[in-house]
Amino acid sequence: MENTLELIVASQNGDYAARDRIVAENTGLVWSVVKKFAGRGYELEDLFQIGSIGLMKCIDKFDISYGVKFSTYAVPMIMGEIKRFLRDDGIIKVSRPLKEMAMKAKYMQESLQHATGKPPTISELAEALGTNVEELAYAMDAGHEVESLYAVVHQGDGSPVYLLDKLDTTGVDDGERMIDKIALREIIRSLAPKERQVIVMRYFQDKTQSQIAQAIGVSQVQVSRIEKRVLNTLRAKLEV
Repeated sequence: MENTLELIVASQNGDYAARDRIVAENTGLVWSVVKKFAGRGYELEDLFQIGSIGLMKCIDKFDISYGVKFSTYAVPMIMGEIKRFLRDDGIIKVSRPLKEMAMKAKYMQESLQHATGKPPTISELAEALGTNVEELAYAMDAGHEVESLYAVVHQGDGSPVYLLDKLDTTGVDDGERMIDKIALREIIRSLAPKERQVIVMRYFQDKTQSQIAQAIGVSQVQVSRIEKRVLNTLRAKLEV
């Protein structure tokens, strides 16, 4: 156990060799959990990949001050990762190659974020996986949980706004627009907290600049400047 704890500390400090060794040493543990889900209509190899993602999350989150064996901490987290996959999958069946790409993307996204301290962009993720942005975006989008058309996306003054109300009815969204949306989401996520707050309130919650200024405790002029600066950034990065 002492050696495992040393490897975990090293991995959390950025030692990828230590991380790989922990994963290799716990392959049997992941398989023992995976076998509990046999007969669910999924390839066990696919579930093993999901369980391995859960294992790596355990490595990143485990606190040696817990005073418990790593395996004791890891089993419920690996099981939870597989259960979430089974719960979120299955509404729409996705081809195996797309599932594999989506799983690799999820693993790589977590690895890059752990290494750099910030979420990777879609372009960085595609480069790390050796694929192009279009294929990666398609795979990631195919793996997303399906939303109900009547899911509430905003509740204001007692009148809910449903996802159905936000749909673009001017025509069917094509692959290029889908990629733009993913890129836009990545850029917004990379904004500073106050910038992101202004954009979300302004364009997703339909707030006026005055309402935003009052809500976040700044002047309307400051809100206007933040909005203009972010829009210029968005235009430059999306080349629109």
